[in-house]
Amino acid sequence: MRILVTGGCGFIGSALVLHLVNDLGHEVCTLDAMTYAANPISLAPLADNPRHRLVEADICDHAAVQKAFADFKPQAVMHLAAESHVDRSITDPGAFVRTNAIGTQTMLDGARGHYESLPEADKKTFRFLHVSTDEVYGSLPPGAFFTEDSRYDPRSPYSASKAASDHLARAWHETYGLPVLVTNCSNNYGPRHFPEKLIPLMILNALEGKKLPVYGDGQNERDWIHVEDHAKGLVAVLERGRVGQTYLLGGRAVRNNLAVVKALCAAFDRLRPGSAPHEQLISFVADRPGHDRRYAIDCTKAETELGWRPQKTFEQALEETVAWYLDNESWWRPIREGRYKGERLGLNG
Repeated sequence: MRILVTGGCGFIGSALVLHLVNDLGHEVCTLDAMTYAANPISLAPLADNPRHRLVEADICDHAAVQKAFADFKPQAVMHLAAESHVDRSITDPGAFVRTNAIGTQTMLDGARGHYESLPEADKKTFRFLHVSTDEVYGSLPPGAFFTEDSRYDPRSPYSASKAASDHLARAWHETYGLPVLVTNCSNNYGPRHFPEKLIPLMILNALEGKKLPVYGDGQNERDWIHVEDHAKGLVAVLERGRVGQTYLLGGRAVRNNLAVVKALCAAFDRLRPGSAPHEQLISFVADRPGHDRRYAIDCTKAETELGWRPQKTFEQALEETVAWYLDNESWWRPIREGRYKGERLGLNG
């Protein structure tokens, strides 16, 4: 199958592209604007693979998107390209509206034109998978879980822009008949994660003996899914999901932020015992504006309909993630010394 993947040089995108090409043998065209969070090194294993091509282009560029469809003639689209860091959205919301809303509209228009040009037999199998976040649903009360029927209640510029993109994707299905699928996932973790997010930031700070800044009281809860489990879930939705439906993908691993950081410290104590105990590096800092208290996903629908379920155990996979960063300094060191040094973001919104 020929699959057009947007954002394929990012964290989740690179895991997906590697899975599609190396594990499943698909032909993939990666469309990526190469923003600060993209790292082409993540796709270095595919450098000489004839089943992969990389196109550097902005999803808001109508002409570039049209050309990608015309040249590659995809049989499916997996749309992951997005601005994704809540803290950055507080400082620069316009960038998030542009990429996440306007960019998605541009991709949907490109897909619609391509879809309408296909023979009837090919139309039946074409799919547009829009990948989104559980943050569009807002904050949960203690013990509650999001489902596909949860009400939208975005609280940050990031989640609001992703909510807009979700609604656009569904509108293109209802209005134009584009065969759209939507997924909303929980927090991802794993290798090749840009170090502005909680887990990779804490890993690199611990590695360098720096403070581990925990927002507020550290009791904000998130459901964590390993990026490789997520990639497999996305393929399951693409292959077996019902057109027009939404599927929630989670890891069934709800932890509060303080527990995650303490688990990271325990992993470091085992892997780098000379610097133990790492918990002494934990520092509580001022909370960020609009910090949702709890996200948690009930992924029963995906498990029941698609036969997919997360395979990774959180604490074990977290330690494997720490080990990956310890073993792959060549991946993260240029980032740490260049475009992101670990500074606090989102304070000047």
